[in-house]
Amino acid sequence: MTTTPEFLVVTTTHDGSEQARALAKKVVEARLAACAQVYPIQSVYWWDGEVQDSAEWRIDFKTRADLAERLGAFIGEHHIYDTPEIVGVPLATGSAAYLDWVRAETSER
Repeated sequence: MTTTPEFLVVTTTHDGSEQARALAKKVVEARLAACAQVYPIQSVYWWDGEVQDSAEWRIDFKTRADLAERLGAFIGEHHIYDTPEIVGVPLATGSAAYLDWVRAETSER
């Protein structure tokens, strides 16, 4: 049995704090996410045939699952990376009041 999640956390990364916060603000202003959390991380990954080790800024967007495709396209359009990370993880549970807030803040006005 499978169920379709109603809510996701969609994650991307950026190479600078200011750029990450600017992208987070654009997404929230577009109502593609109710909120975004921006925080520093250290990433190790393959790029251009080499293992990279660099500081990045992670952005976690709280959103409705039905907005995932639009949110991914928006991130891709406004991102400086050639291949930005855009992954979504379904929320298995959450407080009813919080999820109601996410639903309300990502609805058309």
